[in-house]
Amino acid sequence: MQKSIKWFSGNHVAANFLMLAVLIAGFTAWFQLRKEVFPETSFDAVIVSVPYPNATPEEVVNGVVIPIEEAIAEVEGIKQVTSAAVRNIGTLTIEVETGYNTRDVMGDIQTNVDAIDNFAEKAEEPKFEELVVNRQILSLAITADTDEGSLRQYAEEIRDGLLNYLPPKPESKKKAFFADPGGFVQGLLKGQETIKKVELASVRPYEISIEVSEDALRRYNLTLQQVAIAVRGASLDLPSGSVKTNSGEIVVRALGRKYRGEEFREVTVKKMPDGSDLSLGEIASVIDGFEDIELVSTFNGRPAVVLHVFRVADQDTLAIAKLAREYVDSLEKPEGVEIDVWNDQSVILKGRLDLLKSNIGIGLILVLLVLALFLRPSLAFLVALGIPVSFAGGLWLMPGLGISINMISAFAFILVLGIVVDDAIVVGENVYTRIQQGEHPKEASWKGTHEVGIVVIFGILTTMAAFTPMLGLSGVSGKIWPNIPLVVIPVLGFSLLQSKFVLPAHLALLKPHSTTPSANPLTRLQRRISGGLERFVKVIYSPFLKLCLKFRYVVWTVFIALVILSVSLVKTGWLPFQFFPKVEGEILSAKLEMPLGAPFSNTQKVVKRLEAAALKLGKTTQDNDGNSIVVNQLATAGMQPFQGGFSPNTPTGTHLGEVTLELAAAKNRDLSSAELKSMWQELAGEIPEVVSLAFRAETAAGGNAIDINFTGPDNDQLVAAAAWATERLRNDYKGVVDVSNSDRRGREELIVRDLTPRGKALGFDLNMVMNQVRDAFYGNEVQRLQRGRDEVKVMVRYPESERGSLSNFEKMKLRTPEGEEVALLDIVIPEYGRGPATVTRVDRFRTISVKADVDLARGYNANEIVEKYTDEVLEKIAEKFPGVRYSFKGEQSDQRDSIREMGIGFVGALLLMYVLMAIPLKSYLQPLIVMSVIPFGMVGAVAGHIFMGLNMSIMSMCGIVALAGVVVNDSLVLVDYVNRNRKSGTGILEAARNAGVRRFRPILLTSLTTFVGLMPMLLEDDMQAKFLIPMAVSLGFGILFATAITLILVPSLYVILEDFRNLGTDLFTGRNKPLENPQIKGSS
Repeated sequence: MQKSIKWFSGNHVAANFLMLAVLIAGFTAWFQLRKEVFPETSFDAVIVSVPYPNATPEEVVNGVVIPIEEAIAEVEGIKQVTSAAVRNIGTLTIEVETGYNTRDVMGDIQTNVDAIDNFAEKAEEPKFEELVVNRQILSLAITADTDEGSLRQYAEEIRDGLLNYLPPKPESKKKAFFADPGGFVQGLLKGQETIKKVELASVRPYEISIEVSEDALRRYNLTLQQVAIAVRGASLDLPSGSVKTNSGEIVVRALGRKYRGEEFREVTVKKMPDGSDLSLGEIASVIDGFEDIELVSTFNGRPAVVLHVFRVADQDTLAIAKLAREYVDSLEKPEGVEIDVWNDQSVILKGRLDLLKSNIGIGLILVLLVLALFLRPSLAFLVALGIPVSFAGGLWLMPGLGISINMISAFAFILVLGIVVDDAIVVGENVYTRIQQGEHPKEASWKGTHEVGIVVIFGILTTMAAFTPMLGLSGVSGKIWPNIPLVVIPVLGFSLLQSKFVLPAHLALLKPHSTTPSANPLTRLQRRISGGLERFVKVIYSPFLKLCLKFRYVVWTVFIALVILSVSLVKTGWLPFQFFPKVEGEILSAKLEMPLGAPFSNTQKVVKRLEAAALKLGKTTQDNDGNSIVVNQLATAGMQPFQGGFSPNTPTGTHLGEVTLELAAAKNRDLSSAELKSMWQELAGEIPEVVSLAFRAETAAGGNAIDINFTGPDNDQLVAAAAWATERLRNDYKGVVDVSNSDRRGREELIVRDLTPRGKALGFDLNMVMNQVRDAFYGNEVQRLQRGRDEVKVMVRYPESERGSLSNFEKMKLRTPEGEEVALLDIVIPEYGRGPATVTRVDRFRTISVKADVDLARGYNANEIVEKYTDEVLEKIAEKFPGVRYSFKGEQSDQRDSIREMGIGFVGALLLMYVLMAIPLKSYLQPLIVMSVIPFGMVGAVAGHIFMGLNMSIMSMCGIVALAGVVVNDSLVLVDYVNRNRKSGTGILEAARNAGVRRFRPILLTSLTTFVGLMPMLLEDDMQAKFLIPMAVSLGFGILFATAITLILVPSLYVILEDFRNLGTDLFTGRNKPLENPQIKGSS
C-alpha cells in the first residue's frame, strides 16, 4: 500500500486519469438510470386470482379458495396465505419467506394449482402474478358531454396514439441540444424512449349481449341453451388440418368468427319446417355495448374516461411523461372534448430532484467554506474534490445494484455529503500539519497519507458496517431502505480510493509552507481563523480537558445520566414515536362502501355529496398564488379506479364509490394533505347510510395505522369478538377515524337446496334447473373475443325487462328434457337467506379484520392509541371470547418487524464494527472505548428532535444507526493517536491530553462538514422534504453532540480503562502501578 501511495503521489497524471474515468462513468450512468418518485417495489408475495362469475363469497370459498389452499399447503417457502372471497372472484395472497426466490415459489404454486381437479364447474382459469407496486406516471382525463360509446372510442384512439407516438425529429442536433441538454444526451446514450403501457380506467368492459325474450323462446320452441349452441357453432376460427397435393401442402381452416354485433344477427338459430332459416336477428336483440354493470365517472363534473400511462422496466419517468404531454399538445381535439393531465408523478419527481439537487449544491458550498476556513483554501478545494468523484462512483454502480434515482436514493447522497470527506480531511489535515512543520509537500503527501492509512481504512469500513442493518429488512421495508446503504457504501468506497491515491497526488503539488504574510485576503482570514482555533485549543480546551481527566468519574456519571434521560423521554412517550413520518402527498381520496344490494342511486347520491364537500373545500382554501388548492377531482360511482399502492383487481360494484382530489403542489401551499383531508371529512359530515367511508392522503407511507386480524375456529365467537372490538375502538378512543369491520352482510339470496318431488319425477336434476336459471338471469357465456386490444364477452340471456325483479324469477318457465314447459316454483322451493359480503381466511382459518386510521393532523399518536387499546381491549379478547386470537397487520406489523429486524441488524453491525476496530488498535478493550460514543450520539439525536419539534420515527432510527458508524471514526483516530504517543514514551494523562489537542481540528472539521452538509435539509421548509428531515436530524445533531463526547469523554474513558488495568495489576501482583507509567508493552 505504501509503495502504491508513493507512486501515485509522484504520478499526478495517472491519478487525474483515474479520477476522470470515474467522473465520466458516473456522468454516463446518470442518463441511463431509471428515475421515479419512489422505488418500484415488488413484494415477496404471489397473487392467485380465480374468477367465478355470479358466485357468492361462500361459493367462491368452497369452489375455489379451499381447493387452492389445500393444494399449496406443502409448497416450501410459503410464509402466510391470505385469501379473500367476494362475489365473482377469489384471490389468494401468498407471502414468501425471506431467502426464497418469489419466482421459484410461484412456479411450484402454479404446478400444484394446475393439478387441481375439483374446482367449481363454472370457475375460470387461475391467474398467477408476482405482487408489484407499479404506479402510473400520469393520468389523462378525457371529458365530453357525449354518450359512453363515443367517449370510450375517442379514448381508445388516444390510447393507441400514445402507444405509437414518436416525437418529431429536430431541425438540427445543435438546436435539440440547447433546447434540452439532458434529454439530448440521454437520447444518445439510451436511445429514443416510447410509451409501452397505457390502460383505460373508469370504463365498463365491452360486451355483446344477445337478449331473447321468453315469448320468443316459446314461440319457436327454443331454449337459451340451444340459442347459445347455435351462436357458438357459427362463430369460430378453426384450423382443420391440411391437404397434401403434388404441388405442395394446402392448409384448411375455418374463418367464421364474428366480432361485431351486426354480424351475429345473421347467424341461423333453427331450420324451420318450411325449409327457411330462422336468424338470430328475428328472435333476439343483439346489443354491441357494455357489460351489465352500473358505472358513472366524472372529471370536474363532466363525463370522463381516464387513461393511466405507466413506465415499463427501466424507462425514465420524466421522458415518458414528456412524451405523453407532447402527444396531447399535438392533438387537434374535437369541439367540446377536453384532455386534462392530472396526478402527474413527473412533476412531483422533478420537484423533489430539484429540491435535493439544490440541497446538495448548497451543502457542497458550505462544506467547502468550512474546509477553507480551517485549512488552506487550495487544500480545502482538493479535499472537497473527493465529493463529486465519490458521487460519480456511486452513480456508476447504481444500475448494477438495481437502484434507481428516487427520493430515497437521492436523499442518501445528501446523507453522505458531509461524511464522504471525513477520510480526506484526516489525510489532508495530517499532510497539512507536516507541511506546516517544514516538510516538503512531495514527501509529506505520501508519508502523511501512509501515517494515518490504517485508521482511515478501518474508519471507512466501520461507517460502511453501520449502514448494513438497512440491508437485512424483510417485506416492503426490505425493498425501500436498501436504497440508502446501496448508495452510501459504494460512495464511501470510492471516497477511500480518492483519499488513498488521487488526493496524495494533488497534495504533492501544493506549495511549501511559507511564514511570510500573504497578500491574499482569503489566506489572511484563513490564517487568522486557524490561529484563533489554535489559541482556543491551547487556552480553553486543553485546561478544560485536564480538569475533565482529573474528575473523569464525574464526567462519566454526567454523560450516563444524559443517556438515561434521553431513553426515558422516548420510553415514557414524552417524545412520541410514530412509525412513518408524515409524508406529504398531492392526492386525496375518499373511498365509500354502501350496504350490498343498495340501489345504485344511493351510491351516486353519496358520491355527489362528497363532490360538493370537495368543491366547498376548494372555494375555502387557497394556495400561495391565490388559486384553489383543489386542482382537479375525479368522481366515480360503481368502481374505485384510483389505487395509490397496489391492488390485484380494481374493486367494482354498485355499492362502491370514490372521489379523488388532486391538490396544488406541496411547495406552493401551507396546508398539509393531512389537514386538508380532515377539513374535507368535516365538510362531508356524518353519512349514516354508508358501511365504510375512508378518507386518505395517498402517499408512500405504510398502510392503516390500526389493522388487526381476529381469527378463531368458532364463527359466532369470532363475529362477536370483532363486533365488540370494533365498537370499543369507534366509541372509546379519540383521534381514531374511518373504523371499519370486514364482517359485513352480503346481498339477499334465494337458496335452492333440493327439488320438489314433482321436479324429480319430470326428470330434472339440480344442475339442469340452476343452469337454466343462470342462463336466463346471468347469461350463458358463448365465447370471448379479442377485438383489438379489448376482450369482449358474448352473452345470451333474457332481456333486462325480464330479469329486473323478483317477480320475473317467480314467473320463470323451465324446459323438461322432453321440451315441456314447467313453472320454476313447481320444481324448486327457494329459501331466503343472506351470506357474508366477503370471506377472508388466513392460513386456512376464517378471519375478520378491523381497520382504522388516526387523525395525525390533530396531534394524535397512533402508537399511544394502539398501546392503550391493546391493554384495555385486545388483551381481554381471549378471556371474553375463548378461542379467538388477534394479530396486527399493516403499519403496526411493519413497525414491529422493521424495529425487530433493524435491532438485530444493529447488533450484528456493532459486532462487525468491534472486530474492524480491534484489528488496527490491536486490543480487545480499546474498541469498547471507541464504541462508547454510540449511545451518547443518541442523546444528540433525541435533543435534535426536541429542538426541531419532531416525533421519533423509523427514519430517525435509520439516522441513529447510520450515526453509529460516523461517530466512531473520530474516536478511532483519537485512541490511535493516544496509543502512538504512549509508544513514544509519553505518560497516560499527557498522552490523552496531547491526543485531544492534536486531533481537535480534524475531529471538529469532520463533524462540522457532516452537519453543514445536512444543514440545507434541516432548514428546508418545503413540505416534500418533511418526510426525510428526521433522519437528517438524527445524524446532524447526533454528530454535533458526539464531537463533545469524542473530545471530552473518550480521553476520560481511556484513562478510566487504564485505572481498571492498574487495579487488576494490583489485585494479581500485589503491587501498585503508577498512573503516569511512560511505557506500554502490550495491548489489552
